[in-house]
Amino acid sequence: MILQYGKGYLIAKGIPMFRTIRNIVLATAAASSVPFSVAAQTSKSPLEAAAAPTVKNIVLVHGAFADGSGWRAVYQNLTARGYHVSIVQNPLTSLADDVAATQRVLDQQNGPTVLVGHSWGGTVITEAGVHPNVRGLVYVSALSPDAGETTAQQYDGYTTPPEFVIETSKDGFGFIKPDTFAAGFAADASKADAAFLNISQVPVKMSAFGTKLQHSAWRTKPSWAVIATQDKAFDQRMLQDMAKRIGAKITNVPASHAVFFTQPKAVADVIDEAARQSLAAAR
Repeated sequence: MILQYGKGYLIAKGIPMFRTIRNIVLATAAASSVPFSVAAQTSKSPLEAAAAPTVKNIVLVHGAFADGSGWRAVYQNLTARGYHVSIVQNPLTSLADDVAATQRVLDQQNGPTVLVGHSWGGTVITEAGVHPNVRGLVYVSALSPDAGETTAQQYDGYTTPPEFVIETSKDGFGFIKPDTFAAGFAADASKADAAFLNISQVPVKMSAFGTKLQHSAWRTKPSWAVIATQDKAFDQRMLQDMAKRIGAKITNVPASHAVFFTQPKAVADVIDEAARQSLAAAR
C-alpha cells in the first residue's frame, strides 16, 4: 500500500558509484555464515490491531556521512508524544562495528522497540533488527539488503543522480564531494543547515558496502518505508523497488535525501504509526 505524503550516476572520482563500491570492496570482502530464519507472514483483523499495545521505545540509526545529531527534531517530536527515544552513534568503520553499536543501544531498551534507519542505517537495522527487543522496522530513504547480499549489490541495474558524488580517501573512507553536497544530500535544507551538514560530514569506510549480511530482520518483522521523492542519493526506482521487496508500507514524502532532518514531522508520523501497529502486525 502506498500513501502520498504531500538518471545519472553516483560518481566517485569519475567512476559510477556501483562500480566504485564493487572495486573498492573486492579486496576487503568479509562475511560469516550465521543462518537466518524466514517466518511466514500472518495477518490480524483491524479490531485485533486496534487493541494491541503500543511500542514505547524508539531507536534511531543514522546513515553514512552524518551522525545522530541529525535526528534531533525527530527525537523532540516523538518524545513530545510520550515515546522513549534513543539515538545510535555509528562509527561507520564497518558493518560489524555499526551493528554492534546499534545492539548496545537495543540492549538498554526495557521492552518492545521500533528500530529506525536512514540510508546506510537501513543496512544496519536489517542486520541488527533480529534483536529480540525489536518489533518493527522503519526504513527512511534507506537500503534493505537480504541475508547473503551486500549493500553494493542493491545498486545493480539502477542509476543514481549525478548530484551525489563520493570522493574516496587513500585509506578507503568516502566523503560526499563538498561542492555537490547540498544538491546531492540536502537540497531542501536552508543554506546554513546544508553548510553545517557538509562541514560536519562523518566519512564511511567504503569496504562496508561489500560486506554480506548474515540476517535480514525484515523477513520476520513488519516494516515501514519513508521514501523521499526528491532524493538524489538513490535512483527513485531503487528506493521503491527495495521497499516493495521487503513488503514495507510506503509513505512518499517530497524531500531530499536528508528527509530525516528536513521533514521530521512526516518521519515521526510514520514511526508513530509503526509503534502503534507493529505488535499487531508481527509476522
